[in-house]
Amino acid sequence: MNKSNSSNKNLNHSEVVGHVVTRFAPSPTGFMHVGGIRTALYAWLYARKNNGTMILRIEDTDKEREVSGSIDHIIESLKWLGITWDEGPDIGGPNAPYLQSQRLDSYKKYAKILVEKGLAYADPYTEEELDNFRKKADEEKRPFLFRDHRPENPPVWDGSQPLRLKIINIEKIKWLDLVRGELEAGPEALDDFILIKSDGYPTYNFAHIIDDFEMGVTHIFRADEFISSTPKFLALYEALEIKRPEFVTLPPIMGPDGKKKLGKRDGAKDILDYRKDGYLPEAIVNFLALVGWNPGGEKEIFTIGEIIELFEIEKIHTGGAKFNEEKLLWTNREFIKNISNEVFLKEIKNRNPDKNLELNNIENVVEIVRERISIWSDIDFMWQNGELQFFFVGPVYEKTLLFPKGIDDKSIIIKHFQKMKEILENSTNWDVDSIKTDLWDYATKVGRGNVLWPLRTCLTGREKSPDPFTVAHVLGKTETLSRIDNAINLLKK
Repeated sequence: MNKSNSSNKNLNHSEVVGHVVTRFAPSPTGFMHVGGIRTALYAWLYARKNNGTMILRIEDTDKEREVSGSIDHIIESLKWLGITWDEGPDIGGPNAPYLQSQRLDSYKKYAKILVEKGLAYADPYTEEELDNFRKKADEEKRPFLFRDHRPENPPVWDGSQPLRLKIINIEKIKWLDLVRGELEAGPEALDDFILIKSDGYPTYNFAHIIDDFEMGVTHIFRADEFISSTPKFLALYEALEIKRPEFVTLPPIMGPDGKKKLGKRDGAKDILDYRKDGYLPEAIVNFLALVGWNPGGEKEIFTIGEIIELFEIEKIHTGGAKFNEEKLLWTNREFIKNISNEVFLKEIKNRNPDKNLELNNIENVVEIVRERISIWSDIDFMWQNGELQFFFVGPVYEKTLLFPKGIDDKSIIIKHFQKMKEILENSTNWDVDSIKTDLWDYATKVGRGNVLWPLRTCLTGREKSPDPFTVAHVLGKTETLSRIDNAINLLKK
């Protein structure tokens, strides 16, 4: 497939004439890849930007590959992300039904029109005969084209044999893609292709064109693998004498190395797995919108309203866009920073594995957790790893944990604890800065590590934890002094 020197960059496709209708038409095969979700997102953004209509249609004519429950899975995935539709299988609409398996009469109607016009015919060949044609083409080192074996007197099509489109105009073909510019293909890309299979179901190449026409779709957002099939689509538009929609071909989503398309082996996973991992839908939408589209400027975090307002086809990239998990994690962290305390409290409580644990003063833990996580499941890890329990129950530890590096005389550590207790008992303000200010001169005088290490470990029972001033603030004055007393008693044993 070749691209001419013409470019679409000087065309203003945002100035749309007429009502915009877009669609997302996935197959119910179980796995909702990020590439498919991005296609749905861009189609939705364009419809919303232009006050248009978004259609959800399910292309379920390949019954061998269909996975039970996939339609519900598709709907759940899109709803989680906030991608809504105006017509679809769950809400109906003026162009119902929205499952291709329920639209067979429409395909047969247009198939008969093509037969009557002499532009479609029954394929009489067996699989063995077709294999022989292909082998002969290979032996003669030429591409196999079915039109070279077009039957002179095909049988009457009764539905028991495949129905093929008869290609009439076999010449170089050109078309405009709103992202890629003007594209063209040679005659070798045109061949008689199957419209209706022998099982009565239409092929994708036929069904989606009929559906888009009947549903009034004006803009087709699609993956780049459909470029090679476009000559077939154009031949069918011509045969049916229907207006072709605008093609908006999106750049492929590449793996982390940028060398090949993202696949399961490269870490691609079902979109709802990101929900399980604790990603926010707003972050996923923000991230995916920018994988292949750039609104301009340095800003990277947007509300959905801002994305809709800024979205333009002209700013969609032509080259592959890298899927960067680290950037996704960063994006999610940026959104998590602004989540309300109420939501944080709910997540911390719900993810606590010990439902008998009294969560006193849990409100004070929120900001500590907020600073340390990127996704909700990080809270699970904090609970499992014991990074939160010490805020609610006194820690149990060996006295050796209290010894800072270079000190093995417990009397020295006891002396430091007694001085810290004296200072903190006289503290009038119990906020992080005040606690730090009260202790800092003494810690600096005798060695910060000699003071801050024992204080932190006695409060948390852990080698790694937030700083002791923050922990003391969260615990409160009474509990902090109590834990210092416990440490002194443990050392005196």
